[in-house]
Amino acid sequence: MIIAVTGGKGGTGKSTVATALAYELSKKNKVLLIDADVDCPNDHLLLNIKKEHLKKIEQRIANFDLSKCEKCGVCSKVCKNNAIVFIKDKYPIFLPEQCNGCGACKISCKFDAISWKLKEIGHLYKGKKDNLDLLSGELKTNQPVSEFIVNNLNKELLKMKFFYDYIIIDTAAGSHCPVIAALKYADKIITVTEPTPLGAHDLNIILNLLNKLNKKGSIIINRSDFGEKKEIESLANKYNVNIILEIKFSKEIINSYTEGKPIIISNILSIFDDFKK
Repeated sequence: MIIAVTGGKGGTGKSTVATALAYELSKKNKVLLIDADVDCPNDHLLLNIKKEHLKKIEQRIANFDLSKCEKCGVCSKVCKNNAIVFIKDKYPIFLPEQCNGCGACKISCKFDAISWKLKEIGHLYKGKKDNLDLLSGELKTNQPVSEFIVNNLNKELLKMKFFYDYIIIDTAAGSHCPVIAALKYADKIITVTEPTPLGAHDLNIILNLLNKLNKKGSIIINRSDFGEKKEIESLANKYNVNIILEIKFSKEIINSYTEGKPIIISNILSIFDDFKK
């Protein structure tokens, strides 16, 4: 089973739930945890796992042959990422950090002055703790397209999934492309929220996204004893999804954070009661 843990808002405890679930399942099962929050991966810290480098991730970008360039400026006009700066009667100035390799410039160039080269955009890492394996992606600083890293994590997932009883995917927060990519192969999706106006606002966004993706999620309310749950319950009714767990504020969880120990949520496996319905 592949379970994705996601949320519209950062800081609700998404990684707390993902690591706690993976760690608890690993006591009796072979588990792979994928940290797909590639802009800010931190699951290895929560589990006290030492990362090892697995592979470098590269992406194609434009490569200019100025000997063929006629200084027409068309490449700059079609570049939506503003990676090409054009000044009349000058050669185009290329900003490789901005390029996402879409190919619009190459297609539009009538003089065959643009080809491809590769740039490094990030890395994949691996780690291990008993029956729990970790696969983590990390986007290189100043690179614009984090879903490329997530797509490479997905490639590894497809190669590795038959070796595990459970795969837990910790996505980034929000509803942008890296999150959509991380949800692609999930059988079950857990959305983590908190009983606050911000939590409810962003839960609505992520549940709406799941609705558009034709995927059904479940809700975990973290710090459920702080705030009012009526808005969360209303959203659960609106999208016809279940609240499968409420986690109260816990000093034990805080202590685990500060001591670098895996987080224990005693009743977290009760979510499978809802999955079986």
